[in-house]
Amino acid sequence: MSSIYDTIGINYAELRKPDPRIAAMIHAALGSARTVLNVGAGAGSYEPEDRVVTAVEPSLEMIRQRRADAAPAIQASAEELPFADGAFDASMAVLTVHHWSDQGKGLRELRRVTRGPVVILTYDPAFRGFWLTDYLPELITLDEAQMPPMDLYAQWLRPVTVAPVPIPHDCTDGFLCAYWRRPEAYLDPRVRSAISSFWKLGDLSAAWDRLASDLRSGVWKERYGTLLETDARDLGYRLVVG
Repeated sequence: MSSIYDTIGINYAELRKPDPRIAAMIHAALGSARTVLNVGAGAGSYEPEDRVVTAVEPSLEMIRQRRADAAPAIQASAEELPFADGAFDASMAVLTVHHWSDQGKGLRELRRVTRGPVVILTYDPAFRGFWLTDYLPELITLDEAQMPPMDLYAQWLRPVTVAPVPIPHDCTDGFLCAYWRRPEAYLDPRVRSAISSFWKLGDLSAAWDRLASDLRSGVWKERYGTLLETDARDLGYRLVVG
């Protein structure tokens, strides 16, 4: 994970600001935990300020972007957590599992060091319904390759609960589907620079040209205009709690 985020993480903290509505779901799932481990912590998004947080992050670039008052960060990987069994009341991992080299090992490590809930924000690769895949069908192939199927979480963390995470139309966290009601944002190279999927897919200029053309001509609005009347949508993001 560190190599890609040492590259794409340059403006990450600025473009990937935690959305308070998503944060509320994550923090509620942590329950009454006082000590929390955040794995794949990045610049510190979604870390609760009313708990004692320890962050684990493999990328030095991401660690450098953490606020001066953020939780202490250890450079390490999910697969080899440097903590004793049951060291934390709860643990969390936000939009990071798909970057791990051994997802099962990483999640078993979270379970090992956590006495209480393990809270994972992830994406269901079986989900269909995001209009951007009409322009970039490669996204489906990529997600199927990198995102664990949802039934695997029950094997790694058993038992688990899984809940959909609705994405608000004005989501402040610029992950892949955050701009579902703001299609023009995908034409901004700066916005795209903080979305790892686009880096992994390489040259997508033909798709962006087609999207720009459809926005100018009104074709996008004809096909997807009903979305402009919707405040939030299920776009496949899931909160897994083990």
